Amino acid sequence: MRIAVVGGGAGGMLASIIAARQGAQVVLFEKNEKLGKKIYITGKGRCNLTNLCSPDEFLKNVISNPKFLFSAIHKFTSQDCFDFFENLGLPLIVERGNRVFPASQKSSDVTKALSLEMKHLGVEVRLESEVSAIVKTVEGFNLKVNDEKLNFHKVIVSTGGLSYPSTGSTGDGMKFAKTLGHKLIETKQALVQLLTEEDVSSLEGLSLKNVALTALSNGKKVSSEFGEMLFTRNGLSGPIAITTSSRINRLYNVRLSLDLKPALDEQTLDARLLREFKDAQNCKLQNVMYKLMPSRLVDFVLKSAKLDGDKAVNIVSREERMQLLSTLKGLKFRLKKLGSFDEAVVTSGGVSVSDLKPTMESRLHEGLYFVGETVDVDALTGGFNLQIAFSTAFAAAMDATK
Repeated sequence: MRIAVVGGGAGGMLASIIAARQGAQVVLFEKNEKLGKKIYITGKGRCNLTNLCSPDEFLKNVISNPKFLFSAIHKFTSQDCFDFFENLGLPLIVERGNRVFPASQKSSDVTKALSLEMKHLGVEVRLESEVSAIVKTVEGFNLKVNDEKLNFHKVIVSTGGLSYPSTGSTGDGMKFAKTLGHKLIETKQALVQLLTEEDVSSLEGLSLKNVALTALSNGKKVSSEFGEMLFTRNGLSGPIAITTSSRINRLYNVRLSLDLKPALDEQTLDARLLREFKDAQNCKLQNVMYKLMPSRLVDFVLKSAKLDGDKAVNIVSREERMQLLSTLKGLKFRLKKLGSFDEAVVTSGGVSVSDLKPTMESRLHEGLYFVGETVDVDALTGGFNLQIAFSTAFAAAMDATK
């Protein structure tokens, strides 16, 4: 059986290995000059391969269509993925939050391990070979590759989404799907910074720990995250901000509220303010604020609270203190838009799961499979999205060769 794998990223490479191990004649087409181009930049160049947790816990971290992934994640679990790579001779380590990385801390070693196994199994790899069309035929599929037309019994499409287009992820798989009659869910950026209407450029590079970010859409609370956050030149980033982006990327009229003191309720925080004011009655308000937050944040907070930082603490009114308290517990931002696909970690949207079987095979065309980011499935950070690519690729390859 001749199987074409379109796309030489994480999912495509694993799919080609599994299919070849089952005895198929596999040809992998990659339009870039090398395999695994996106792998090189994942996990800040270290490649967070997977998250070593149970399937049930894994699915809790999936944002779009977790129920659809139930079968694929159980057939090729995080533990299976861990064992798969260690059996390829790639030592792995588990870090905070069950995140799995190569022990060498080099993403290039992941691509190298996959490439060597592909070579060992006789997978034909054709680099700089762009597939521009997939046509259904009586016996299978006809692929237009550069200036050639090639026939295959089955095709596994693993071309990625729209994130980091510089790596070659330009939505090719979705174009193939649309041409072949599949329904597409509108693509949105996921795991990306939140750009704000407010000017936060003075806070660029400031990192906050143990803060809480709440998102509201049309006044209704839709997300709340606790942890670390980072100010960028144009908005909010860091773990809790990019997690929030995946939860609100299809919502409108989004407002953000940042609790700078989530460990303290309003009554306790007010008592803290009163103590600080009492101990520094003749000091300026801004000088007292330095004890409560990073110095770079003071002017921004006072401006947001509409308070004069030069005002002496002993003449700050109760109303003004309440304004300050409210701001500390809910620093407000208006979401302007999400960061671009150029910086988004993953793509939300793609081929509708209603047109796919749990094996990732098309319900419209037997023998055609879509895996990874081409499909409308995405998850939070921590190795979950790469595991989705691996699990869906495994499911497709096993079904294609059964």
